[in-house]
Amino acid sequence: MQNNSKRKILLIGLFLGMFFSSLDQTIVGTAMPRIIGELGGLSIMTWVTTAYMLSSTTIVPIAGKLADLFGRRWVYVSGLFIFMLGSALCGTSQNMTQLIIFRGLQGIGGGIMMPMAMTIVGDVFPPDKRGKWQGVMGAIFGLSSIVGPTIGGWIVDNSSWQWVFYINLPVGILAAITIFIGLVGEKRLKDNVVIDYAGAATLVIGVVSLLLALSLGGKDFPWGSWQIIGLFGISFVFLLAFIRVERKAEEPILSLDLFRNRVFTVTNIIGFLMGLGMFGSIMFVPLFLQGVIGVSATSSGNTMIPMMFSMMLTSILGGQLITKVPFRSMFVAGMCFMAAAFYLLSTMTVHTTQLVAISYIVVLGVGIGLIMPTLTIAVQNAFPPEQRGVVTSSSQFFRSIGGTLGVTILGVVMNNRSIALLQKDFFPIIRSIPGLQAGPVGSILARARSNPQGLFNVLLSPETLQRIPGQLQQVLLPTLKTALAQSLHTVFLVAMGIALAGIAVSLLVGNEKIEKKETGEAMGRGTENKTADGRVY
Repeated sequence: MQNNSKRKILLIGLFLGMFFSSLDQTIVGTAMPRIIGELGGLSIMTWVTTAYMLSSTTIVPIAGKLADLFGRRWVYVSGLFIFMLGSALCGTSQNMTQLIIFRGLQGIGGGIMMPMAMTIVGDVFPPDKRGKWQGVMGAIFGLSSIVGPTIGGWIVDNSSWQWVFYINLPVGILAAITIFIGLVGEKRLKDNVVIDYAGAATLVIGVVSLLLALSLGGKDFPWGSWQIIGLFGISFVFLLAFIRVERKAEEPILSLDLFRNRVFTVTNIIGFLMGLGMFGSIMFVPLFLQGVIGVSATSSGNTMIPMMFSMMLTSILGGQLITKVPFRSMFVAGMCFMAAAFYLLSTMTVHTTQLVAISYIVVLGVGIGLIMPTLTIAVQNAFPPEQRGVVTSSSQFFRSIGGTLGVTILGVVMNNRSIALLQKDFFPIIRSIPGLQAGPVGSILARARSNPQGLFNVLLSPETLQRIPGQLQQVLLPTLKTALAQSLHTVFLVAMGIALAGIAVSLLVGNEKIEKKETGEAMGRGTENKTADGRVY
């Protein structure tokens, strides 16, 4: 089979694998009400998502290193197999606990597949062609985010919720076959394989503890509780141990020497900051739309679709443009768009229309689309093929950690700001109305004493609003909406500050750009390329 034919088969498999592994992050949400209705477990349902996030994020750097040691084909196909096994088991779940465990297994497979797709693209295409195809990969990721809820809803309405998971099986088998065939003849990059078990163990314990602390803190347990402090302490100890282990390991999972490369270090900081601002703020846009502007949950979800389309378009265009301009220009432009979008979002008021909100988040999508493919291409361009797996996976790893931290930090910003505003403006009104504590909203106000932010749930629940008399709504709701809007203004301004910091960091990447050299390691051809410091490999 000719290289070009194998490459086409390989791309089909990569596209299928990328689409369905990323689709699974959104498709399940639509099916959750039906799943809860059958399996129960409402109190622990958030762990269906958390388990996937924990396992998929933690496995990423380990998968990248294994791909450098054993080759892309076996690692990717193994990830596909684990993903399909987890999907099949999810469909057989008899209770919510089983579903959470199987989602964790599924997340391991998904965490292996996501960086491998980008790594393989870097292997089979020359540097000046990688931007185009990695931009397409980013577009597929965006497309899956758009259609996931729709597909999930259609499956649940026309079949059983189990098919949300079973649908992965036939597509996964096809993807595995095409990828296995497409990578026939792949060269083994390392002959002597030494696995860093101590590094893998300390990394897993350290990262899982950190993510658990960030996920549970402020919701399931107070930030000052012994559970959260203990998790942060475990994370610190094991990440410190990971650094010590990596300094001595023969084949470290994440070599500290990589950070001596300016492109690698700066690019991962940019990815971290992008995740910090992007993931942390996107979750607050629907909250503004529903709680302040007053649109329905479905309508607020549809408002995010144009952002995904703009991200898809600029991912593809940015992948083409990156062959002509330095990485620095792409990063700065993307961060400028993100900063502008966050500023615009911070100006929204109760009177902002949904169309105006859509235009603002489209600007955000443009910025994200310019940055995301550039992150991968920049680190791949800076290192030889035998390190491409670990540097590609590191890009996704730091972006994911930034996203998790962003959700936490911006959530704390919102909570602190909202408490101050409610104490200043809302509760004085409550105290000035005689007999209100015993009225129809008495139970809501009683709960608000211990959880002031819980008052915002009133704005998000049509059933609760119906219990409040019309005249009382006219007194209470404007102040409540103003407090929520001003809290979210602060959130968006903090996100803007993160994006501005990203602009400053982007300037440090130097004038590096794509070296237009032909490559074809994975397809068995000769290769010559340059690293960031000018070495030829």
